Amino acid sequence: MADVQPIRALHYDQEVAGPLQQLVAPPYDVIDAAQRAELSSRSPYNVVHLDLPEDPAGGDPYAHAARVLDVWRDEGALTRYNRPALWPLVQEYDAPDGRRLTRRGILARVRVEDYGPGRIRPHERTHPGPKEDRLRLTRATRTNLSPIFSLYSDPGLAAWRSVEPFTQATPWGTATDDQGTVNRLWRVTDPTALASAREAMAQAELLIADGHHRYETARVYAEEVGGEGEHRYVLMCLVALEDEGLTVFPTHRLVSGLKDDPGRQEALGSRLRELFEITPVEHAELRPPDGSGPLVLGYIDSHRRQGYRLTLKDQSAADAALDAYPEPYRQLDTAVLEKLVLQGPLGMTEESIGHLDGLGYSRSDEEALALILDGTFDCAFFLRGSPVSQVREIAAAGVTMPPKSTFFHPKVPTGLLFNPLT
Repeated sequence: MADVQPIRALHYDQEVAGPLQQLVAPPYDVIDAAQRAELSSRSPYNVVHLDLPEDPAGGDPYAHAARVLDVWRDEGALTRYNRPALWPLVQEYDAPDGRRLTRRGILARVRVEDYGPGRIRPHERTHPGPKEDRLRLTRATRTNLSPIFSLYSDPGLAAWRSVEPFTQATPWGTATDDQGTVNRLWRVTDPTALASAREAMAQAELLIADGHHRYETARVYAEEVGGEGEHRYVLMCLVALEDEGLTVFPTHRLVSGLKDDPGRQEALGSRLRELFEITPVEHAELRPPDGSGPLVLGYIDSHRRQGYRLTLKDQSAADAALDAYPEPYRQLDTAVLEKLVLQGPLGMTEESIGHLDGLGYSRSDEEALALILDGTFDCAFFLRGSPVSQVREIAAAGVTMPPKSTFFHPKVPTGLLFNPLT
């Protein structure tokens, strides 16, 4: 079982650093250079100065982050709370499909363990580059700067019910992001509430929804340091699988390198006609409706610019290609696309996919279409969202999904809390 504990968190002192609104940022892996510059201009204490460090003098960025962290603590902009606490987080957000939803989670620290049944499970393959980056940053700062987003089963929402009464008070901090997500955070130290919440999560198996690179970094770092101590724990935001605000959206696949390779173009077209029923659709219909059953895709290329709906003719083609995998995995849209198309006529490998060699991702229907129409990429595959139940079944079967198989929206902001590892 996962070991979930209250945390003596390092956090901003808003009397010194300013309101949380100016200090938080999205997770590092969704911030581009322009957004980093805008975030850093909001406040000299914005968390991007730590989480995506840049040394103005051109020195080592990780060492620079460590120096900045020390300065902020010395100035009182960051302070460590003197009691263990759980931190309820309520996120009100606009879903990509237009609904206004509310998701509830609890920030805590969790003991770092190897992946395995009854403890902690991944659900996606990871890329090598981000793990090295996060490890170097952790070594330098000796702090978890960004929470991992994990899921656990709690049919009665008992853990949340334990802390929910405290969310009727004024939040400890509030921040609204650029997408309109309102994040409200409270601090709970009541011993009865803490004990009840821990008891409710005592038998939990955790499924990492977002933050695989950060968790694998935490595992490596814990073993590097060795022995017992604060470094054996990692900062997490825990959301119940049964929370009504938990939603999963797709990440579309974009392919480059086809324009000057007629052979691959011909092989792709032939394979698509062989495997799929193909129907023209308008651009607004490229993303298929969410649902189960055989693979359904949207497809468009930069040459014809005509949208198509692709429906897999026969599930047996996917079953045969993925016969070494359990049944839930053979029904996964990203796995079927990867095996039958990306690794088929497009000739990609797991390694090239992992290094984004000829492959890109987009979480926005509008962005994916624009990147095709302006010629940045040569073709795009628009996917359906994977049901939470499917994600859980695949993780329970002991296999990991292709990278970017899920898009859990909204992200948990960086900068709400920090977890010192010393």
